[in-house]
Amino acid sequence: MFKRSFLIALALIGVSCSNDSGPGYQEPYIPTPIDDDVGEVVLKDDELLDLVQEQTFKYFYDFAEANSGMARERSQDNAYNGDAPHIVTTGGTGFGLASFPSAVERGWISKEEALNRLDKILNFLETVPTYHGAFSHWYMGNSAQTRPFSQYDNGGDLIETAFLIQGLLICRQYFDSTNDTESTLRSRITKIWEDVEWDWYTQNKEVLYWHWSPNYGFQMNLPIKGWNEGLITYVLAAASPTHPISKEVYIDGWASNGGIRTNRSHYSYNMPLGPSYGGPLFFSHYSFIGLDPRTLEDQYANYWNQNTSHTLINYEYCVRNPKNYKGYGENSWGLTASDNYEGYSAHSPTNDLGVITPTAALSSFPYTPEKSMAALRYFYEELGDNLWGDYGFYDAYSEENNWFAKGYLAIDQGPIIAMIENYRTQLPWNLFMANPEIKQGLDKLGFTY
Repeated sequence: MFKRSFLIALALIGVSCSNDSGPGYQEPYIPTPIDDDVGEVVLKDDELLDLVQEQTFKYFYDFAEANSGMARERSQDNAYNGDAPHIVTTGGTGFGLASFPSAVERGWISKEEALNRLDKILNFLETVPTYHGAFSHWYMGNSAQTRPFSQYDNGGDLIETAFLIQGLLICRQYFDSTNDTESTLRSRITKIWEDVEWDWYTQNKEVLYWHWSPNYGFQMNLPIKGWNEGLITYVLAAASPTHPISKEVYIDGWASNGGIRTNRSHYSYNMPLGPSYGGPLFFSHYSFIGLDPRTLEDQYANYWNQNTSHTLINYEYCVRNPKNYKGYGENSWGLTASDNYEGYSAHSPTNDLGVITPTAALSSFPYTPEKSMAALRYFYEELGDNLWGDYGFYDAYSEENNWFAKGYLAIDQGPIIAMIENYRTQLPWNLFMANPEIKQGLDKLGFTY
């Protein structure tokens, strides 16, 4: 359908174009293609990307929790014993904040609206309890109190904090005017960033720990070791001007003194890091909303090669579809953590439940633009209203089980906007990497970039 409409458009161009560039000449009007069969407009690639980014951003702006301005963890009001309308997510908010500059640049909101919302969010973040400077995974937006994520996870969550700081530093770099409003905004963000005691979360060992609770201490005892979504945590910890970690914490902790390298190969794609088949695709998204992987390299990996191979392996697995699930293919692919017909799971080739999650392919636009665009068109043009709603694409679907989610998760929506923007203009990457502390942290850890 699209090909036929595209050819019609080309014919119109051929009829209309003229070499006359003299007085009164105007560029020919080229209508957006129309699908002959259903009479619907077929959006050009850029138009479709515009629509998806703006619609998805509404989750973080129009649908934000009313009292705090923070992102709701998920959209379903009846979730979490009815607490869902006020449960806000630290990391998900950080992902949303990463796209505030894009929202202003693309005209979804004004600069004044962005600054007002940032002021509201900062007011909340300056009020909530923190734990040696780190934030909890969840807070209640209506009370500014920690909402436990689990029994022992009722204090600081270092990775969620890193996602939040990543978004805040992107905003700090963008709002660079010398007027009082933006100067004050930058100072407030800097204080939040410098208050995080990254070094304290080592327990005086050569590794960062994920959680600390005022009631249970380090009882969860979960070290942050690679390869997973935690690279940004180590970069920020090394970059901190007030509570930095040493390079040894990165080498011995995150990289397991070289044990991080697994050197796997699947479908002829070589992948230096990660579990078999690479794990869920969010590993290649969350840290790289701000970290620019295009030339990022250390002694363990070239991170553009790592993330591209990870994505292509995930894609190839879905195309080959060894479990013969209905709906998998070149236009319908992408396995990552999301809701499913039984609850929630970190989907991957080694945990394949027949569930495709739109954020997986869409947040991979920088790595696989043509394959991601094919998936985007399938999601929007073929699955249509089954998958598309007020805040973009619903969380996941399974054609095998005739199931479509009817809700959203902040941590899945946020990377869609930012990573598409990184593909289109590199704005989040450019802003984050321009922070002087980040350059210093990467230098300390031995990265080239």
